[in-house]
Amino acid sequence: MATVSRRTLVLGGARSGKSAHAEGLAPADPSVTYVATARRRADDADWEARIAEHAHRRPECWKTVETADGPALADVLAEASENELLLVDDLATWLTEELDAAGAWDGGPREPVHAEVERLARAVNDTKARVVLVSAEVGLGVHPATPSGRLFRDELGRLNARVAEVCDTVTLLVAGIPLRLR
Repeated sequence: MATVSRRTLVLGGARSGKSAHAEGLAPADPSVTYVATARRRADDADWEARIAEHAHRRPECWKTVETADGPALADVLAEASENELLLVDDLATWLTEELDAAGAWDGGPREPVHAEVERLARAVNDTKARVVLVSAEVGLGVHPATPSGRLFRDELGRLNARVAEVCDTVTLLVAGIPLRLR
């Protein structure tokens, strides 16, 4: 296991190995809290299988906090102790929930999303815990054909850039290979 910086951001494309890499940075001990941001969807077997795959890889001694129907992610970070390591997986699904809540997919205001992104960045910066955040990198691909695809790509790019500003270490996974950016 590598030494974990106080604030680490792990970026990567779909199936790049970003989550497994981030999990490998965390010790297999009870000081780790896995912060799951995905909303469970009983009507989507593929999504549930992906969640189960992530859960299966985690050591049983890790605590799990689910933010989709629980505490706000920024609050989890704010309340964490200096003895904890929080592994947040992932910011793209967290952003999806924020865009849903703001009605942004249908032209609703983005200001509430931007306010939550700023609140999250401040919480990452100020948390007493060590934190490893996972996020998708979608800005390297094709130009999305739909307004919702462009909205998501643009807002996720802004989120990743803002969180990267406050992280000590930023790593990009490409084809399963970690490239340290900072």
